[in-house]
Amino acid sequence: MNVLTVKDLVVRVAEGKDILKGCSLSVNPGEVHVIMGPNGAGKPTLASVLSGRDAYEVTGGTATFCGDNLLDWPVHERAWRGIFLGMQYPVEIPGVNNLVFLKAALNQIRKSRGESALDAMDFMELAKDNLKQMGMDTSWLRREVNAGFSGGEKKRNEIFQLLMLNPKLAILDETDSGLDIDALQVVSNGINSYRNSDNAVVLITHYQRLLNHIKPDFVHVMKAGRIIKTGSSALALELEEKGYGWLDND
Repeated sequence: MNVLTVKDLVVRVAEGKDILKGCSLSVNPGEVHVIMGPNGAGKPTLASVLSGRDAYEVTGGTATFCGDNLLDWPVHERAWRGIFLGMQYPVEIPGVNNLVFLKAALNQIRKSRGESALDAMDFMELAKDNLKQMGMDTSWLRREVNAGFSGGEKKRNEIFQLLMLNPKLAILDETDSGLDIDALQVVSNGINSYRNSDNAVVLITHYQRLLNHIKPDFVHVMKAGRIIKTGSSALALELEEKGYGWLDND
């Protein structure tokens, strides 16, 4: 069964302008899909609609998650069921440290599945393993969520959250934005360690450089609210060389 199936999705913003105009995408377990495209193509809108942001109106098409209609679920239920959104600009939560935030989130997910909460010892063991994967130490758990973090620290912290929550589907919106070479390597390693045969990744990016570290199964080009071309990682190299204009006549 597909993890995510989007078919002919039409979405508009509050002022009535259509942003997605028949977008379709199918993602299987174990796959990494990369979405590229010019500014204004609708990439962040797709990520926002799938994760449940309420600034958009779906006027046509369907979106299912593991066979169920995800458009019927409020945002918190999408998170409980296993949809994770990595934001281009991660939100700061002053006054709440990472330990409290992640323990509450993880145990709420476990509760929704009928599982018992992790005790403090088991949580810390899991956290230490994932912190090590991201080149972070336990002092990060005491820091307020993204408050005062640099851009690179926010992205690293976000992938640490991804590893802790271990969702079925990770939608990552411009995770590479603002990262230097070292931070890009660390974040990419974290995403690669998350990948397995049961979960899936939809990765939105402008740049081919990320794909030197994360090998996609498919690269899609979104333009004017639709996915207009799909290919292998070679397509990203072609886009890097030619831009997007040549696709108008493809």
